Amino acid sequence: MSSFRQTMPVLFGLTLVMSLFMTNGIIVASAQPSAADNTLVGVAMKGAYVDQKQNRPDTALPPATYFDDSFKLLKAAGLNHVRFLFYWEAYEKNPQAFMNEVEQVANIADKYGIKVIYDNHQWHTSSWLEKRGTGFPSALFENNSQLYPMNSGGKEGEPVAKLWWSNFWDGSIKDGQGKDAWTLLADFWKKVVTKVDGHPSTFGYEILSEPHVESSDQWEKIGNFNSFITDELRTLTNKTIVYSMNVPVDLGGPIQLTPENLAKMAPSNKDNVWFKISVYGIPDRDKYQKERWDMFLKTRELTGEPLYIGEWNNVVRTQVNGVFQLDPTKSGLDQQTTDTMLETFKNSNITASSFWKWDYQDADTASFNLILHQNATLTPTEYYTYLKNSVTKIFPGLNPAN
Repeated sequence: MSSFRQTMPVLFGLTLVMSLFMTNGIIVASAQPSAADNTLVGVAMKGAYVDQKQNRPDTALPPATYFDDSFKLLKAAGLNHVRFLFYWEAYEKNPQAFMNEVEQVANIADKYGIKVIYDNHQWHTSSWLEKRGTGFPSALFENNSQLYPMNSGGKEGEPVAKLWWSNFWDGSIKDGQGKDAWTLLADFWKKVVTKVDGHPSTFGYEILSEPHVESSDQWEKIGNFNSFITDELRTLTNKTIVYSMNVPVDLGGPIQLTPENLAKMAPSNKDNVWFKISVYGIPDRDKYQKERWDMFLKTRELTGEPLYIGEWNNVVRTQVNGVFQLDPTKSGLDQQTTDTMLETFKNSNITASSFWKWDYQDADTASFNLILHQNATLTPTEYYTYLKNSVTKIFPGLNPAN
């Protein structure tokens, strides 16, 4: 007997999977629920060694029981998913500690029956370009330090970051040995996949979180990149592969952010592939949030791929010197807002979601703190209670604590 699975188009926001079985020369079709029918609801979790910056001093480590305590609290809240963030440059800084931590997460997730999507994260490109930035390793900058000076700015739109990302999408970024960045990233990913793919808790892998789009001609180039990494990973795994929305989310801007262009980022091999977005406000809270939400839903229609909300919260941004920045004093989350957001996700047939964020390091924005690290212990906050209550109400029996 031989069998294969083919992902069918999304109908009314639901992914259908058809299994075809060959028996005595006759093809028998049977509808089966796909992974998309089993909603994942969880958190975006930060680690310790996987979170270190290559060009900055190490940050403080969590309690020894951080991961076990965390997964236990997630289970108690009825959650069944973790999007586990790591940074490529953290691996280059300490490969052994990085891999040990990834394996520890896989083992503990197995223990508590929680599904993990491993996320290759970046923010402001790299610590090479910016003190707060994290992501790509130094080897991709120091070989051309005249073009990409250290501390020259890694945020989208800044000149050096714009140049680096443009060259990255063209495939011309190389390390000191002349190895191209795409292949180096694929090799790094293969190390991670080899370490965790055999674990029942491993659900999938996010290629690269929130890549920068600096011009309107880069959409198809990103699609080529996602196709390359997906094909490389498919030599090792059949688990879910996730590709991410871009930054900036500039509606009406020069990069021509449209559903049609977002769809061009999809890998050519769409078998068991998800599209990840971030949502930082109730989808109909204002004109911008509604347009943004409708754009992502339209992208799902075009690609036929499940939609994964890899980060969500409710924040307010205010304009400072012409730039919109997150305003912790005006951002907030209460029980009603938490309920509304999860209800919207459910009613829109969102495949999976993860709350931003779960971290032993406290954030300035209060609603980002599901836990606080106090006296070497993890203390749940009111936001943990909001999330737990919402899950109990909206997703009863999703992952009962027992």
